Amino acid sequence: MEKIFLTWQEIEELVDRLIEKLPRDYDALLIITRGGMIPGCLVSEKLEMRNILVASVMFYTGVGKTLDRPIFLQFPADPYLQGRRILVVDDVWDSGRTAMAVRERIQAVGGAPEIAVLHYKPEHSHFPDEGPDYYARVTSAWIVYPWDPQKNELRAANQ
Repeated sequence: MEKIFLTWQEIEELVDRLIEKLPRDYDALLIITRGGMIPGCLVSEKLEMRNILVASVMFYTGVGKTLDRPIFLQFPADPYLQGRRILVVDDVWDSGRTAMAVRERIQAVGGAPEIAVLHYKPEHSHFPDEGPDYYARVTSAWIVYPWDPQKNELRAANQ
C-alpha cells in the first residue's frame, strides 16, 4: 500500500481547502479524538469557533484489531447537541465506522451533524451510500500525519 508522509505545510493547505467548502453557521464544533484534534483546532481557529466539544471513540484496539461496536470513552451531553448544527471534524474517513457512530449518536438526540475530514477513502468505506459531508482530498493511500509519533520510524523504513 502506498504511504504518503505529510508535512505541516500540507496539513495547512488541506485545512484551507476544507475551510473553503464549509458553511459558517454551525453552533458547535465536535472534534473526534485523537486524529481530529489538530485538524479540529486549525478549523476552529480559521472559522473563529469557540464552542468546541470533544468525542473520544474507540473502535481500534491495535493495528488490524477492531471492535464490533464503538466504545464512547467521552461524549458531549445531550443538551449540547439537541437542536444544534454540529460540525464534526476528524483526520480521515477510512472505514467510516467512527464518523458514522458519532453522526448517529448526534442525530439520535436531535442534533444536525455534518462530517468534515482531511482525507476520504471511499474504497475502504463500509458505508457505500454514505460519506463525509466535506473532505479536502480523496485517497486510498496510508496517510502518515506529521503528528504521528512513529512518523520518523515509518519514513526511515520506507526509504
